[in-house]
Amino acid sequence: MLEELAAATAGGIPCAAATIVRASGSVPRPVGTTMLISGTGIIHGSLSGGCVEAAVVAAAEEVLAEGRPRLESFGYSDTDAFAVGLSCGGTLEVFIAPVFPGTVPAVPDAGAPCVLIRRIDDGGGTVPLLIEDPAEATPAGLLSAHGPALAAMLGTDPARAAARLAPLLAAGRTGVVELGGRQPGEPECGGGSAVLFLESRLAPPRLVLIGANDFSAALARQGRLLGYRVSVCDARPLFTTPDRFPDAHEVHVQWPDSYLRGEASAGRLDARTVVCVLSHDARFDVPVLAEALRRDFAFVGAMGSRRSHDARLAALHAAGLTAAELAKLHSPIGLDIGAATPEETAVSVFAEIVAARSGAAASGQPLRAVSGPIHPINRLRAS
Repeated sequence: MLEELAAATAGGIPCAAATIVRASGSVPRPVGTTMLISGTGIIHGSLSGGCVEAAVVAAAEEVLAEGRPRLESFGYSDTDAFAVGLSCGGTLEVFIAPVFPGTVPAVPDAGAPCVLIRRIDDGGGTVPLLIEDPAEATPAGLLSAHGPALAAMLGTDPARAAARLAPLLAAGRTGVVELGGRQPGEPECGGGSAVLFLESRLAPPRLVLIGANDFSAALARQGRLLGYRVSVCDARPLFTTPDRFPDAHEVHVQWPDSYLRGEASAGRLDARTVVCVLSHDARFDVPVLAEALRRDFAFVGAMGSRRSHDARLAALHAAGLTAAELAKLHSPIGLDIGAATPEETAVSVFAEIVAARSGAAASGQPLRAVSGPIHPINRLRAS
């Protein structure tokens, strides 16, 4: 949202940034979602799909008039279903802050990872802090590069806070961090009490598609729409051409296991990476699956019949993979929704990917058949 903030204030007009900092129950948007309200009345983004936007805009206008931020809470009203609140039953805490021209931190290169830290418990009198290269954050590095800024934000010696913040920055976490109270083994003094909001921006997650066919083309379109950086890899140059995969960010003619190993060694794959093996060829499938399943990826799936699945498992077991590694394989890939075409299959596959990445709470059942919140919640506490 840094780029949008810079653009919104480029004309010398202030705006207000309304950001979800806490959420509970069933809410439609995750922690970290931001809506911008320009001083000219132009709105960018949405926090709830319409439930609380009007109230947020009204609060933002007051924030701009007063020049001071505030923390607002929005929830469902049992006594008046049409009161300001979330009809889906959840609760949002929204930090609304004025943003004046010239106060937006310098924007790093487009797509570069960074973290914006804001204090939300003191009436907004402190300047936000931008951390670049958060994956490399260490307590000593934070103090060296940002010690004075942290001290100004916290009003105290920042050493203890830096020790707590560094692992959260490196993990790319977004959410509220409560710095207060003495932790086991820590001295009585230093660190102070503060409530910070960490808003992380990571490089897009990787979607690696093995096999140059129509299913990969459909998955590339879907993956790009969902914000992945899409790579297609196949060892057959006749099929593996950029014009066949216009939605892929990159297309590689290479043996897939060698490609995956090289990308991992170069640090371009991480725990958010999704690998889908769609080649239907054991020469490619088994080596690249062995490479993928031995790594800490978010999702590894393979297309094929149940007979192909059994044969793959036997070959992977013979290649030395453990039972725990084999258990990570999603095969046959996709959820049972009756998909037939490559485009429908892409929906089926991404339904399973989303379910797997959202955690064990996702049942994969129709929402009308399950109870509890229908939206995931992302919360972060470090106290």
